[in-house]
Amino acid sequence: MQPEILTWLIPLPPILAFALIILFTNKSNRISHSIAVGAMLLSWGMAMAVFVTAITTDELGLHPIASAIAWLPIGVGSLEIGVLIDPLSAITLFFVAWTCLGIFIYSIGYHNFGKPKDAEDKHGLPPQNGGLEPMYARFFAFISLFAFGMLTLVVADNLLLLFIGWEIMGLCSYLLIGFWYAKESARQAMIKAFITTRIGDVFMLLGLVFLYSKTGTLSYREILFNGQVLDMLASSPSGVLGLSAAGLIGLLLFFGTVGKSAQWPLHVWLPDAMEGPTPVSAMIHAATMVSAGVYLIIRFFPLISAGWAEGQALTPTLTIIAFIGAFTALFAASIALAQNDVKRVLAYSTISQLGYMVAAIGIGAYVAAAFHLLTHAFFKALLFLGSGSVIHGMQHGMHNSDEHVDPQDMFNMGGLRQKMPRTFWTFLIGGLALSGFPLVTAGFWSKDEILAGAFATGQIIVFVVLALAAFMTAFYTMRQITLTFLGKSRTKSAENAHESVWTMTLPLIVLAVFSIGVGWIGIPEDFPVIGGLLPNWFHAFIGSTLLEEPTVLAFNMIPLLTSLVVALGGLFLGWLVYRNVEAGQADPLKMALGKFYTLLQNKYYFDELYERIFIRPAYWFAETFTGRILDQVIIDGTLNSVGRLSLRLGGFLRNAVDLPIVNGTADRISTGVKRIGFEMRLMQTGRVQTYLIVGLLFTGLLLTYFLVFNP
Repeated sequence: MQPEILTWLIPLPPILAFALIILFTNKSNRISHSIAVGAMLLSWGMAMAVFVTAITTDELGLHPIASAIAWLPIGVGSLEIGVLIDPLSAITLFFVAWTCLGIFIYSIGYHNFGKPKDAEDKHGLPPQNGGLEPMYARFFAFISLFAFGMLTLVVADNLLLLFIGWEIMGLCSYLLIGFWYAKESARQAMIKAFITTRIGDVFMLLGLVFLYSKTGTLSYREILFNGQVLDMLASSPSGVLGLSAAGLIGLLLFFGTVGKSAQWPLHVWLPDAMEGPTPVSAMIHAATMVSAGVYLIIRFFPLISAGWAEGQALTPTLTIIAFIGAFTALFAASIALAQNDVKRVLAYSTISQLGYMVAAIGIGAYVAAAFHLLTHAFFKALLFLGSGSVIHGMQHGMHNSDEHVDPQDMFNMGGLRQKMPRTFWTFLIGGLALSGFPLVTAGFWSKDEILAGAFATGQIIVFVVLALAAFMTAFYTMRQITLTFLGKSRTKSAENAHESVWTMTLPLIVLAVFSIGVGWIGIPEDFPVIGGLLPNWFHAFIGSTLLEEPTVLAFNMIPLLTSLVVALGGLFLGWLVYRNVEAGQADPLKMALGKFYTLLQNKYYFDELYERIFIRPAYWFAETFTGRILDQVIIDGTLNSVGRLSLRLGGFLRNAVDLPIVNGTADRISTGVKRIGFEMRLMQTGRVQTYLIVGLLFTGLLLTYFLVFNP
């Protein structure tokens, strides 16, 4: 089959699975998960076939796998809908297919291990102490739709189709974050996620409209790979803040990334997304949602950077992107230091790592941003699925010990290395990759390239901020590993925990392999000792997506030493601080940081700040202006006034028109008819002779008329 046809077909199995489960098989858990996993397996197979074709195609950047058909008539011609596989979309398709398939398989074990213990388990509530998920089929239907949205976004050849996939994922995040909708916290989290991401989406839509008004197209090939169009956009003023049209469009599209990828100041929704099941967290943080936001700005890097060349000062748009990315990386990493929930630590870690990628785009490190997007998808999916395995182990321990503790609080864990060895080793690999453990893990190579890019381009502030964020990342990662797996069990639940089923641990093992090996495709060729043993395939492949391939940075020892110091130093310090934490002991970091720890634990009070300056005023406005002034005074007042006027007008018309004219005339006619009838009835004697005389008189009158007037 032609690769173009396969590319068209890649997103279809999940959407068909969604329809089948919702309409026909929702009563059967086994059939539902079989359909969902089978559909994802089909998409994975087609994606791998297309990926292999892509990497074996000469000059794929110049001659991508592409196909398009007419779609929406627009008066003159029509918009086209199509698919496009170039180096960037091929790499993205690769990690999306692998991570989604792993999450689908993992979900079978996560949601299904025995019957519920408690009789009060109901729809809309998470099973207590584990057990069978009561909305099992519904879950697989929703994640199938989620996968369809992301696959559609990746293979799209135009911004409008990308936006459709983008919004489908927004809907799915709402449905899945609030999957256990009977929980108040889950309902609040899904609304928070939906509203917050919509803010960025509105700006993104404005950028889409502005781009179309300037170019008359939304096709990647006609915009991003056309030097004349990019030059036109770079030289055309936008009339806003002195930005060029390219700068303003790029900034508006970036606001979409800020919302979708949870960058400051729209970061607040992502930690609360932990209210959903753990596979949903992995989907959002690694395979779909937040990856889509970074994919957008990497895809539109030629437009965002239009008019800028390597070695020049950053444009205003790039400067804003670099600032927000670097600030978010440090800001979120600092909050993760003081979180005790095993998933919430990873949530802030995701925000921080996404900030790394955004900062890389801001400084022009296109290849490094794409590289970290690839490596992060694997090790963050591994960590989230690993955290779900830990939570399941703790829930089993609670079931066996009849102890009631928070199964997600790391201070209730400890000693799980012996109880859950497969989960421990795979989680350790993911944690070391996140920390950038030197040489071995994929995260080291992608992070090092971002730091090297910041240093080489003279963005020293960005370099220092990202290095501090990397140190904090290594520290809180080892804090998490030590509290969860090392030392002695601090609760009976941890003592009675046991390893998860194979459907949960198999994806962990596969993702662990990728978390190590995928980094080897981007080792700089001039790296000491091992450089050149493997070709730097990733740089050449991804770089060919651009009109001008980015230059390979010369090796510099300062970024490398910085990477080594912050990674190893953070890991060692994290182990040193938390290696001897006992049951009931307070966080050692709290004693060291004092009130600043409370500030970090409360996330710099951003939720409270937004509550005060946005949410409460919005409620006040809705209740006061909308509810009282607009609704009661203006709308109700207007309607009541119209009602009173209508009653008065109706009364006038009744007394002046209806009663005397309409009813009066009808009454007079009816009275007259009755009177005539009353008078005429005297002629009805009932005698034949009388009727004969009347007939003869009438006949005589007629004859007289004809004889006299018509001779």
